[in-house]
Amino acid sequence: MRSPSKWIALTLLLAPGLKAQTKESLLIGPGDLLHIQVFDTPELEERARVTDAGELPLVMGGSVKVSALTPAQAAKAIQDSLLREHLLLNPRVLVGVEQYATQNVTILGEVRAPGAFPIGTPRTIVEVLALAGGLTDLADRKVLIERHGSTDKVPYFVSNLPDAALDSAVQVNPGDTIIVPKAGIVYALGDVGRPGGYTMTNNEGLISVLELVARAGGTPPNAVPSHARLIRKIGGSYTETPLPLSAMQKGKRPDLPLQADDIVYVPFSYLLNFGMQASGIAASIGSAAVYKF
Repeated sequence: MRSPSKWIALTLLLAPGLKAQTKESLLIGPGDLLHIQVFDTPELEERARVTDAGELPLVMGGSVKVSALTPAQAAKAIQDSLLREHLLLNPRVLVGVEQYATQNVTILGEVRAPGAFPIGTPRTIVEVLALAGGLTDLADRKVLIERHGSTDKVPYFVSNLPDAALDSAVQVNPGDTIIVPKAGIVYALGDVGRPGGYTMTNNEGLISVLELVARAGGTPPNAVPSHARLIRKIGGSYTETPLPLSAMQKGKRPDLPLQADDIVYVPFSYLLNFGMQASGIAASIGSAAVYKF
């Protein structure tokens, strides 16, 4: 009985128009052990490893570049070589990968247990992230998959909605690398209910001034939201912009989107902390608590 991987390669070879399937096929890399069969020509059957140069030495002589190809694409490349060398008139080639040289997937960044994990077959990104213990509270949900044996980089968004995360899950192949960056953080400081940093981990990866203040517990009666300030780091220095928070809360001014590392500062009273400079306020974020909501 032929292995499922061989039947997949044959199906893709006979149906090159199935781009979605080809895109998710596991790519061949140096050191992989391939099984090559030529229909009705058993003397050309062979098992060989892909060289460091990404080439497959053929039993009839010569070699074919197969690195970074799917098994179906490699079969087509061998067919073309047989035709070009006038060895066969109508070759039909089947390529199967019997052993992958690289069996690990590497997961780096904001996961609970970063490292290399063995997988023998393609698996969904949700399953692979679970091997690393899942995302941390500070993880950005926009992760990047770097394909083994190629320069392809596949972005993937880990949705907060379970159905969406599972429905859109892409395949991770042995040898791939997954990078999980840190999410952006914005800060609500001064006279708010719960001052500190808040991660931008919602499904949009965005947060507005009013949403941040609401997460921080709002402004107490003694606060002066009409004199709030937006502190933003541009280049190597901080800039201050008056922020009409009181008018925003009353619906008289539109809400504003924030950028990562922005600081919304609400003074405690008309007499206290109006003289604080942006650099002094920014210095306090180092000791600020960081919340995931």
